This record gives sequence, structure tokens and C-alpha cells, in this order.
Amino acid sequence: MQKRALIVDDDPAICRLIERVLSTVGIDSLALTQSVEAPPVLEQLRFDIAFLDFHMNSPDGAELTRQIRRDGLNRMTPVVLISDDQDPQALQQGFRAGASFFLYKPVDKDRVLRLVRAAQGKIEQERRRTRRVPIKSKIQLRSAGQEIDGETVDISMEGVLVKAVKIAPVGSSVDVRLHLSQGMRPIVGSGAVVRHTAENQMGIHLARMPSTDSQRLQEFLLPHIPD
Repeated sequence: MQKRALIVDDDPAICRLIERVLSTVGIDSLALTQSVEAPPVLEQLRFDIAFLDFHMNSPDGAELTRQIRRDGLNRMTPVVLISDDQDPQALQQGFRAGASFFLYKPVDKDRVLRLVRAAQGKIEQERRRTRRVPIKSKIQLRSAGQEIDGETVDISMEGVLVKAVKIAPVGSSVDVRLHLSQGMRPIVGSGAVVRHTAENQMGIHLARMPSTDSQRLQEFLLPHIPD
């Protein structure tokens, strides 16, 4: 799967520069010059790395970083804050929000490439952790008082793609009971429907799961994930 970056900066020239540099190392980019467009994008799409302007109209880079670090598709994504402010207090504010790196202006190719190399290990670890594995398993869902029986199309540590006769609307909260194999205690968790991918299919992001169930899911999936 192609790697993808989010770039949010109100300076179009900076967006274009970072886009060009990332394309040389095989990373596609979605660039936004209006920060208000970023929150819904972050809720719907996963990114391998994010470049965010620290000082923008609200939401600024720190606000977007805090959103990323909350439960969601990108909470483990490396975040680079772009700034011309090297004041130690600004640095502390960015790191408290959850930033991984700072990229100081003027932005140039070498600085961007150094940061991508520094984040590479984290990017690969996160891509492996969120790799979808095509496994068919029985799954039981509860949403808005309705019981929905279905079958998984694929599973990752982050979520499941489910085929069912009934599907819940995007944004619906769901409780999940996942039956991975006969004789194995169901994996339980909760999350939300984040997309409809085909007729009678819905993608569910698993936002909360007991640590013991998360560990059991990981142990089940790891043998199925190629290196």
C-alpha cells in the first residue's frame, strides 16, 4: 500500500515543496491550505506522517496534533510541526500536544528528508501494526439497541471490515464481540463505524479494548502478517 502524508499549511509554496520532496521517496500527499478542512479528513483517512503548520488560524498545528493523539485512526502517526518560532516555550507546547518532531523555516529538501528518515522506523512499525489481514470470522455487533450478526472480511489491530445483512450508519457507536476461532474466548471491544466500503460492508474502528483482549488479538494476528 502506498504511503501517504497529510500536509496542512496556509502557505501553498510550503505545501508544494514538501509534496515534491515526499514524492521522491514514494510518499503520496494530501495538502490542505485551510486548516478547518483537516479535522474531518483526519477522522476518515489514515496517514503515515503528518506535517502541520504550528501557527495557523484555528485549528492550529497544536490543536490538530491533540486531535490526532486522541482515539482515532491516526493517534500513532508521527507528527511534524512546521514553525518559525524556536522559543523553548513554543517547543514545549508542541511536544506537550503530542508532536514527534519540529521542522523549522525556511523549509528545504534536506531538512524534510532527514525528518522522514528519522520517522521511518515509526512509520514501518505503525504500518505493520495496522496491516489488514483477510480473515473470515463470526462477529456480533450491538449498535443503538440493535443486534447485528456478521462476518469479518479483514481484521487489524485497529479495526475490522464486516459484512452483514444490516449495516449501521457511519458514526454509529458499536460494541463488538469477535469470535476468532472455535474454543477461543471472544475478543470484546467498542468503537465506531467509520466507512461503508461496499453493499452490506462497513469498516469499524476499534477505539477501546481491554488490554488482555488487545494482547490476544495481536498474538492471533501476528503469524498472519508478512514481514
